[in-house]
Amino acid sequence: MDSIAFASSAQAGDVIVTGSHGGTSAGEYAVGFGVRVVVCNDAGIGKNKAGIAGLAAIDAQKIVGIAVGHESSRIGDGNDVWECGIVTYANPTAVAAGVRVGSRVSEEVLALIERSVD
Repeated sequence: MDSIAFASSAQAGDVIVTGSHGGTSAGEYAVGFGVRVVVCNDAGIGKNKAGIAGLAAIDAQKIVGIAVGHESSRIGDGNDVWECGIVTYANPTAVAAGVRVGSRVSEEVLALIERSVD
């Protein structure tokens, strides 16, 4: 989806790939909706790592948080994040689940899903 704000509690337990920045509000949405995995854009990381602050914070809830580079995909375009995004940040929960920085996000998400099914 283009924005995490388009999600709802119907996505509880789901993997969502968004074009949203990974800031504090994105993390709050992810926790509120009960998602299992959220992918956002790093939005250039920014001052005090604001572009990924929400993804770092959701680690406390054991939610996988992944950001793709703002230079690899368009901010606000979930399809472009899926098709072109390269992982620039993975929170500790994501790293523990095997997510690798520098990889295509679509490959990493599919691998996460496959590992959870096994």
